[in-house]
Amino acid sequence: MKKNQIDFITMGCSKNLVDSEVLMKQFEDNGYKCTHDSKNPQGEIVVINTCGFIADAKEESINTILEFAQAKENGKIRKLFVMGCLSQRYKKELEEEIPQVDKYYGKFDFKQLLADLGKAETVNSGCQNPQNIIGRHLTTPHHYAYIKISEGCDRHCAYCAIPLMTGHHVSRPQDEILEEVRNLVDSGVKEFQIIAQELTYYGIDIDGKRHIAELVARMADIKGVKWIRLHYAYPTDFPFELLDVIREKPNVCKYLDIALQHISDKVLYAMRRNITKEETYRLIERIRERVPGIHIRTTLMVGYPNESEEDFEELMAFTKWARFERMGAFAYSEEEGTYSADNFEDNVSDEVKCSRLDKLMALQQDISAEIAAAKVGKEFQVVIDRKEGDYYVGRTEYSSPEVDPEVLIPVAGRRLRTGSFYEVRITGAEEFDLYGEVI
Repeated sequence: MKKNQIDFITMGCSKNLVDSEVLMKQFEDNGYKCTHDSKNPQGEIVVINTCGFIADAKEESINTILEFAQAKENGKIRKLFVMGCLSQRYKKELEEEIPQVDKYYGKFDFKQLLADLGKAETVNSGCQNPQNIIGRHLTTPHHYAYIKISEGCDRHCAYCAIPLMTGHHVSRPQDEILEEVRNLVDSGVKEFQIIAQELTYYGIDIDGKRHIAELVARMADIKGVKWIRLHYAYPTDFPFELLDVIREKPNVCKYLDIALQHISDKVLYAMRRNITKEETYRLIERIRERVPGIHIRTTLMVGYPNESEEDFEELMAFTKWARFERMGAFAYSEEEGTYSADNFEDNVSDEVKCSRLDKLMALQQDISAEIAAAKVGKEFQVVIDRKEGDYYVGRTEYSSPEVDPEVLIPVAGRRLRTGSFYEVRITGAEEFDLYGEVI
């Protein structure tokens, strides 16, 4: 093991990744070397940032903890710490079940690890709010970064355990966010993924008003910001002024990640989504009307308690109508402590859930293939993320890193630089990826 090296393992979403990056920078300021998601961790200390969203994510986090607990027992590492959503929610149980971990931290006290190791928290000079450190060790490619604009969620969807782990919605001050963006631009970042549990709620806790449109517009005016992409909007009471910003600001990508979950009025009511089928249809129409060419990413759920075959067919019909450019889906998983778990029986069989999920994803696969094929012959601006085998791998403004289709450009042509933008003509399409040539 390497002395003064800390290996960070991050599970789950990009919001967790930002927390890991903040803590890594703090340790580096205190003389440690930090690695992230190394295939062969060699540090004397390992920090695991866990996810506790759904059953599969919890299982993956627990298995990772057990793996490194065994490594500690075998003398391969000296210290093991666990932080994040899973330990926020199940700290007591984890302490009892996996005592090999030196200490568990939650979502909000993880910086205490610095003090526990005898280190001091450092603050960037010029940071307007010392309680919110904006110094980060970026683990993403140098040209893009995630910006977390708030923490927590005040929505109370019946199935969701996120508020149990993250607490109430708390918006970061605008000036602090903008300062972080400027600092990242100065370090070479060009593309920003704006993330939150519920970004359209931004500002409500500050003065009772939604300020997401204002924030994104101000961000877009910062020199050097090439692309801004928005993740995790909520459909109820959607702030339509945000669409004007997406349409009018050329560096705000025509892309919106908005989880809809279902379309049946019966299911939406049981989910406590506070929106109807008719309102959802109208929302999609308005988004597409206000921002021509926008690519919508959504998430849908099958197998919610009491979901009938008729409810599922409504969901299939909605998906056919909406023709989402990007769509993910998952089967309902009962989470203890949620309204659903306390009030409904998980009465849709696993077999039916899997069947419905397969049908929905097969439908979306056909839609995605048609949308991709329609891009052949057209020209798009593409950012290059990496070189992989015989191809440069990039993305258009309509694709977020790691989750969306990529553009493959043969290496045999001109030499391309990672993080640079090129005009590319699409020459071919598969279900999820495009092929192109630089013009």
